[in-house]
Amino acid sequence: MKLHLIYAASILMFAATSLSAADSADLPTADTVVSAMLQRDAQRRAMLDGYYGMRRYELQNEHLQKHAEMVARVESDGEGTKHFEIVEEQGWGAAHKHVLHKMLDSEAEASLPQLRAKTQVSPNNYEFKLVGTETLAGRPTYVVDITPKRHEERLFSGRIWIDAEDYALVRVDGKPAKNPSFWIRNIRFTHTYRKSGAFWFPASTHSVTDARLFGTTTVTITYFDYSPKSQLSSVRATAQPTGSFIH
Repeated sequence: MKLHLIYAASILMFAATSLSAADSADLPTADTVVSAMLQRDAQRRAMLDGYYGMRRYELQNEHLQKHAEMVARVESDGEGTKHFEIVEEQGWGAAHKHVLHKMLDSEAEASLPQLRAKTQVSPNNYEFKLVGTETLAGRPTYVVDITPKRHEERLFSGRIWIDAEDYALVRVDGKPAKNPSFWIRNIRFTHTYRKSGAFWFPASTHSVTDARLFGTTTVTITYFDYSPKSQLSSVRATAQPTGSFIH
Protein backbone atom coordinates (compact mmCIF):
# COMPACT_ATOMS: atom_id res chain seq x y z
CA MET A 1 0.00 0.00 0.00
CA LYS A 2 6.51 4.66 1.38
CA LEU A 3 8.91 6.16 3.69
CA HIS A 4 12.19 7.34 2.16
CA LEU A 5 14.64 7.45 5.04
CA ILE A 6 17.77 9.51 4.48
CA TYR A 7 19.20 10.45 7.84
CA ALA A 8 20.28 8.02 10.54
CA ALA A 9 17.99 9.73 13.04
CA SER A 10 14.99 9.04 10.84
CA ILE A 11 15.97 5.40 10.60
CA LEU A 12 16.14 5.13 14.38
CA MET A 13 12.75 6.81 14.80
CA PHE A 14 11.14 4.46 12.29
CA ALA A 15 12.68 1.42 13.96
CA ALA A 16 11.38 2.57 17.34
CA THR A 17 7.81 2.75 16.08
CA SER A 18 7.75 -0.32 13.86
CA LEU A 19 9.75 -2.92 15.78
CA SER A 20 8.57 -4.53 18.98
CA ALA A 21 10.65 -4.59 22.12
CA ALA A 22 10.90 -8.36 21.86
CA ASP A 23 14.03 -9.81 20.38
CA SER A 24 13.72 -10.40 16.62
CA ALA A 25 14.71 -14.02 17.16
CA ASP A 26 11.37 -14.55 18.91
CA LEU A 27 9.42 -13.50 15.82
CA PRO A 28 8.12 -16.07 13.33
CA THR A 29 9.53 -16.14 9.82
CA ALA A 30 7.83 -14.25 7.01
CA ASP A 31 6.91 -17.55 5.33
CA THR A 32 5.20 -18.74 8.53
CA VAL A 33 3.18 -15.53 8.83
CA VAL A 34 2.14 -15.52 5.16
CA SER A 35 1.23 -19.21 5.28
CA ALA A 36 -1.00 -18.59 8.30
CA MET A 37 -2.57 -15.59 6.51
CA LEU A 38 -3.42 -17.70 3.44
CA GLN A 39 -4.86 -20.50 5.59
CA ARG A 40 -7.04 -18.14 7.65
CA ASP A 41 -8.11 -16.24 4.55
CA ALA A 42 -9.31 -19.48 2.95
CA GLN A 43 -11.28 -20.30 6.11
CA ARG A 44 -12.94 -16.87 6.12
CA ARG A 45 -13.82 -17.14 2.43
CA ALA A 46 -15.46 -20.52 3.04
CA MET A 47 -17.57 -18.97 5.81
CA LEU A 48 -18.39 -15.79 3.89
CA ASP A 49 -20.02 -17.17 0.71
CA GLY A 50 -19.92 -13.73 -0.90
CA TYR A 51 -20.72 -10.18 0.17
CA TYR A 52 -22.32 -6.89 -0.84
CA GLY A 53 -20.83 -3.43 -0.46
CA MET A 54 -20.76 0.18 -1.61
CA ARG A 55 -17.88 2.40 -2.74
CA ARG A 56 -17.35 6.10 -3.30
CA TYR A 57 -14.61 7.12 -5.76
CA GLU A 58 -13.19 10.66 -5.73
CA LEU A 59 -10.70 11.75 -8.42
CA GLN A 60 -8.85 15.06 -8.31
CA ASN A 61 -6.36 16.64 -10.74
CA GLU A 62 -5.04 19.97 -9.47
CA HIS A 63 -3.10 20.80 -12.66
CA LEU A 64 -6.25 20.65 -14.80
CA GLN A 65 -8.50 21.70 -11.93
CA LYS A 66 -10.77 18.74 -12.62
CA HIS A 67 -12.81 16.63 -10.22
CA ALA A 68 -14.96 13.52 -10.60
CA GLU A 69 -16.98 11.36 -8.21
CA MET A 70 -18.64 7.99 -8.62
CA VAL A 71 -20.66 5.70 -6.35
CA ALA A 72 -20.71 2.00 -7.21
CA ARG A 73 -22.27 -1.12 -5.75
CA VAL A 74 -20.18 -4.31 -5.60
CA GLU A 75 -21.28 -7.91 -5.24
CA SER A 76 -18.84 -10.75 -4.73
CA ASP A 77 -19.86 -14.37 -5.11
CA GLY A 78 -18.58 -17.28 -3.06
CA GLU A 79 -15.58 -17.75 -5.36
CA GLY A 80 -14.52 -14.12 -5.00
CA THR A 81 -15.61 -12.93 -8.46
CA LYS A 82 -16.75 -9.29 -8.30
CA HIS A 83 -19.62 -7.62 -10.15
CA PHE A 84 -20.03 -3.84 -10.19
CA GLU A 85 -23.01 -1.56 -10.77
CA ILE A 86 -22.53 2.20 -11.13
CA VAL A 87 -25.09 4.02 -8.99
CA GLU A 88 -24.15 7.68 -9.46
CA GLU A 89 -21.64 9.81 -11.37
CA GLN A 90 -20.79 13.49 -11.41
CA GLY A 91 -17.96 15.76 -12.48
CA TRP A 92 -15.29 15.34 -15.13
CA GLY A 93 -16.74 13.04 -17.82
CA ALA A 94 -13.39 12.05 -19.34
CA ALA A 95 -12.23 10.76 -15.96
CA HIS A 96 -15.26 8.50 -15.68
CA LYS A 97 -14.72 7.04 -19.14
CA HIS A 98 -10.94 6.69 -19.16
CA VAL A 99 -10.10 6.15 -15.48
CA LEU A 100 -12.90 5.18 -13.09
CA HIS A 101 -14.80 2.82 -15.40
CA LYS A 102 -11.55 1.13 -16.37
CA MET A 103 -10.68 0.68 -12.69
CA LEU A 104 -13.93 -1.24 -12.19
CA ASP A 105 -13.37 -3.33 -15.33
CA SER A 106 -9.79 -4.15 -14.32
CA GLU A 107 -10.75 -5.17 -10.79
CA ALA A 108 -13.65 -7.31 -12.01
CA GLU A 109 -11.32 -9.07 -14.45
CA ALA A 110 -8.62 -9.61 -11.80
CA SER A 111 -11.19 -11.20 -9.47
CA LEU A 112 -11.88 -14.06 -11.89
CA PRO A 113 -10.64 -17.37 -10.42
CA GLN A 114 -8.23 -18.04 -13.31
CA LEU A 115 -6.53 -14.67 -12.81
CA ARG A 116 -6.80 -14.28 -9.05
CA ALA A 117 -4.23 -17.01 -8.38
CA LYS A 118 -1.71 -15.05 -10.49
CA THR A 119 -2.09 -11.89 -8.40
CA GLN A 120 -2.68 -13.32 -4.92
CA VAL A 121 -0.30 -12.27 -2.14
CA SER A 122 1.32 -15.69 -1.92
CA PRO A 123 4.74 -17.38 -2.30
CA ASN A 124 3.83 -18.23 -5.90
CA ASN A 125 3.92 -14.55 -6.80
CA TYR A 126 6.06 -12.82 -4.17
CA GLU A 127 9.06 -13.04 -1.91
CA PHE A 128 8.62 -11.89 1.69
CA LYS A 129 10.85 -10.46 4.41
CA LEU A 130 9.62 -9.88 7.96
CA VAL A 131 10.96 -6.53 9.21
CA GLY A 132 9.25 -6.31 12.59
CA THR A 133 5.96 -5.59 14.31
CA GLU A 134 3.77 -2.51 14.65
CA THR A 135 0.48 -1.59 16.32
CA LEU A 136 -2.23 -0.32 13.96
CA ALA A 137 -5.63 0.82 15.27
CA GLY A 138 -4.81 -0.77 18.60
CA ARG A 139 -4.03 -4.21 17.12
CA PRO A 140 -0.59 -5.87 16.82
CA THR A 141 0.59 -6.56 13.28
CA TYR A 142 3.52 -8.16 11.50
CA VAL A 143 5.30 -5.83 9.07
CA VAL A 144 6.46 -7.60 5.91
CA ASP A 145 8.34 -6.28 2.89
CA ILE A 146 7.03 -7.79 -0.33
CA THR A 147 8.85 -8.22 -3.66
CA PRO A 148 7.15 -9.51 -6.85
CA LYS A 149 8.65 -12.49 -8.62
CA ARG A 150 7.53 -11.23 -12.04
CA HIS A 151 7.60 -7.84 -13.77
CA GLU A 152 3.83 -7.51 -14.27
CA GLU A 153 1.37 -4.62 -13.90
CA ARG A 154 -1.03 -6.54 -11.65
CA LEU A 155 1.72 -7.29 -9.13
CA PHE A 156 3.27 -4.72 -6.80
CA SER A 157 6.28 -4.09 -4.60
CA GLY A 158 6.10 -2.52 -1.18
CA ARG A 159 5.07 -3.39 2.36
CA ILE A 160 2.15 -5.21 3.97
CA TRP A 161 0.84 -5.33 7.52
CA ILE A 162 -0.73 -8.61 8.73
CA ASP A 163 -2.87 -8.76 11.86
CA ALA A 164 -1.03 -10.84 14.47
CA GLU A 165 -4.23 -12.33 15.92
CA ASP A 166 -6.46 -12.91 12.88
CA TYR A 167 -3.68 -13.17 10.27
CA ALA A 168 -5.57 -10.84 7.93
CA LEU A 169 -4.21 -8.07 5.73
CA VAL A 170 -4.56 -4.74 7.54
CA ARG A 171 -2.66 -2.39 5.26
CA VAL A 172 -0.81 -2.43 1.94
CA ASP A 173 1.62 0.26 0.74
CA GLY A 174 3.18 -0.11 -2.66
CA LYS A 175 3.63 0.63 -6.34
CA PRO A 176 3.02 -1.49 -9.48
CA ALA A 177 5.78 -3.92 -10.35
CA LYS A 178 5.58 -2.65 -13.95
CA ASN A 179 4.78 0.88 -15.05
CA PRO A 180 1.51 0.68 -17.01
CA SER A 181 2.43 3.45 -19.47
CA PHE A 182 5.29 5.62 -20.70
CA TRP A 183 3.15 8.65 -19.87
CA ILE A 184 3.08 7.73 -16.18
CA ARG A 185 6.14 8.56 -14.11
CA ASN A 186 5.08 7.00 -10.85
CA ILE A 187 2.13 5.44 -9.00
CA ARG A 188 1.91 4.95 -5.24
CA PHE A 189 -1.02 3.53 -3.31
CA THR A 190 -2.16 2.73 0.22
CA HIS A 191 -4.95 0.24 0.85
CA THR A 192 -6.44 -0.41 4.31
CA TYR A 193 -8.84 -2.97 5.79
CA ARG A 194 -11.03 -3.02 8.89
CA LYS A 195 -12.64 -5.82 10.85
CA SER A 196 -16.42 -6.24 10.86
CA GLY A 197 -17.60 -9.16 12.96
CA ALA A 198 -15.62 -12.22 11.97
CA PHE A 199 -14.54 -10.77 8.62
CA TRP A 200 -12.14 -8.17 7.26
CA PHE A 201 -13.41 -5.82 4.55
CA PRO A 202 -11.65 -3.01 2.64
CA ALA A 203 -11.82 0.40 4.33
CA SER A 204 -10.02 2.85 2.06
CA THR A 205 -7.69 3.19 -0.90
CA HIS A 206 -5.61 6.25 -1.73
CA SER A 207 -3.50 6.37 -4.88
CA VAL A 208 -1.32 9.11 -6.36
CA THR A 209 -0.37 9.02 -10.06
CA ASP A 210 2.26 11.36 -11.49
CA ALA A 211 1.76 11.71 -15.26
CA ARG A 212 4.05 13.47 -17.74
CA LEU A 213 1.36 15.65 -19.33
CA PHE A 214 -1.42 15.96 -16.77
CA GLY A 215 0.52 16.29 -13.52
CA THR A 216 -0.62 14.57 -10.33
CA THR A 217 -3.95 12.79 -10.07
CA THR A 218 -5.23 11.43 -6.78
CA VAL A 219 -7.97 8.82 -6.41
CA THR A 220 -9.54 8.08 -3.04
CA ILE A 221 -11.93 5.16 -2.57
CA THR A 222 -14.11 4.89 0.52
CA TYR A 223 -15.73 1.52 1.20
CA PHE A 224 -18.96 1.34 3.22
CA ASP A 225 -22.02 -0.84 3.96
CA TYR A 226 -20.07 -4.08 3.43
CA SER A 227 -21.89 -7.15 4.73
CA PRO A 228 -21.85 -10.93 4.14
CA LYS A 229 -24.57 -12.30 1.90
CA SER A 230 -25.51 -14.79 4.61
CA GLN A 231 -26.10 -11.93 7.04
CA LEU A 232 -28.37 -10.09 4.61
CA SER A 233 -30.28 -13.28 3.85
CA SER A 234 -30.78 -13.88 7.58
CA VAL A 235 -32.14 -10.35 8.06
CA ARG A 236 -34.54 -10.78 5.16
CA ALA A 237 -35.72 -14.15 6.43
CA THR A 238 -36.34 -12.73 9.90
CA ALA A 239 -38.34 -9.84 8.47
CA GLN A 240 -40.63 -12.08 6.42
CA PRO A 241 -43.72 -13.75 7.94
CA THR A 242 -43.70 -17.54 7.80
CA GLY A 243 -44.83 -18.83 4.42
CA SER A 244 -44.36 -15.53 2.57
CA PHE A 245 -42.30 -15.19 -0.61
CA ILE A 246 -39.15 -13.09 -0.97
CA HIS A 247 -38.95 -11.30 -4.32
